Amino acid sequence: MKSIRLDDLKDAHLGKIGIPKRDAYEQELKLEILSEQIKQLRKERKLSQEALSQLAGIEKSQISKIEEGMCNITFETIIKLFNALKAQINFSIYKER
Repeated sequence: MKSIRLDDLKDAHLGKIGIPKRDAYEQELKLEILSEQIKQLRKERKLSQEALSQLAGIEKSQISKIEEGMCNITFETIIKLFNALKAQINFSIYKER
């Protein structure tokens, strides 16, 4: 049985990295993962969305939208949320050659 890499499937169905459709997909996937991490941490800390919104200084409705992946999120908001959740975040930047 021949195995197929996930990147090869993405290339075939969405195009190579750098093509707008593929880049949009990758961005959405990253936001979905980030949203899930925020929700998971909030639950681990036994915080309601209301409590997290008060700690982070942002609207509860925004927390709900972020956790459901229904809105774009700024770096400032990400930092506020992770600080309120007492969690560290690391960003990596990779430069294409």
